Amino acid sequence: MDSRKEVLHETLIITIGQVVCIAAMFGIFALLGCFDLTVLLGGIVGGVLAVLNFLFMAISVCVASDRAVAQDVKGGKSLMTFSMVLRYAVIFIVWVAGAVSGLCNAIALVLPIVFVRPTITVWEFFRKKETPAVTETAEADMEEDPEKKGDT
Repeated sequence: MDSRKEVLHETLIITIGQVVCIAAMFGIFALLGCFDLTVLLGGIVGGVLAVLNFLFMAISVCVASDRAVAQDVKGGKSLMTFSMVLRYAVIFIVWVAGAVSGLCNAIALVLPIVFVRPTITVWEFFRKKETPAVTETAEADMEEDPEKKGDT
């Protein structure tokens, strides 16, 4: 799969996980009797922020790995460092602005960034395991030469 398609596919998975987790968060807030407009805005802003953070992180990893393949390891490392600092600064500014302004519930604003890790864990659990190329080559060799089966 092309790296751009893979980044978009993984971002779609994170987006679906965010929607599910934020809906559950809204349900918990409603059960506790605390659901209001600030929770709704906090969940939406936090979810968008988490998805964009993941997308930009994945893009910068792809660009940095392309640079590393092109023998520019220092350039890739500096790109990753700059990307991380910039993403964290934007997240911090949005969190502070949302919480201080009173437009967003602080808990509902911060929780969506935490939902990324469980989403990845659940996705990895259900994802089809890919067979490494080495195993496929060994299996192809065994099919061509049945005498090798007894040697392994």
